[in-house]
Amino acid sequence: MEELRGNRMPLIGDMAPEFKAVTTQGEINFPQDYSGKWVILFSHPADFTPVCTTEFMTFASMADEFKALNTELVGLSVDSLYAHIAWLRKITELKWKGKENIEVKFPLIEDIRMDVANKYGMIQPGQSNTQAVRAVFIIDPKGKIRTILYYPLSMGRNFDEIKRIIQALQKADKDGVATPADWRPGDDVIIPTPGSCGKAKERMEDTSEDKYCLDWFMCFKREKK
Repeated sequence: MEELRGNRMPLIGDMAPEFKAVTTQGEINFPQDYSGKWVILFSHPADFTPVCTTEFMTFASMADEFKALNTELVGLSVDSLYAHIAWLRKITELKWKGKENIEVKFPLIEDIRMDVANKYGMIQPGQSNTQAVRAVFIIDPKGKIRTILYYPLSMGRNFDEIKRIIQALQKADKDGVATPADWRPGDDVIIPTPGSCGKAKERMEDTSEDKYCLDWFMCFKREKK
């Protein structure tokens, strides 16, 4: 794994910073333990807080959907392991928006010293010196950071969008395409822009049924329904 220089926050395209940590599911060696899988590494401000509780109930209820996408979940806050365990036990007793008997089976990292949070830029003084913001790092099977999202302390995340990001990244990697605004699985995709005038002309003259162009730089591939 390449090392990040100094203490700068990791960026899209960087290899995920390495760490070992104690979690509610035992010790993990990250990202090596997740080689070959996509990972959503996300932080939350604190245990026993209402917004975080709704987020964990939602993530846990979608765990099988993410597993079907070869994606693992890893949570983090700066609370202790014992606080994590007590909070996750309490979550099983709660009911919200049709979600009940929710068991959080993915690991939740203990990060009291903020070692991991600082490596990933999760502590942002403009929000708090003692709590992590709602950060999301989507990491691919080779350990490379592919997407970074940051939310303020007061705002819960959109988990359908996080799932859509995984699906879009996997589609782009598999087929060498790009995905347009509001893309969903099954929608048409964008063919990469040509790098020469000749290629641009060829695209505009292509009459293939599975392709269409709005202009030379904007061509789509129809997805089979």
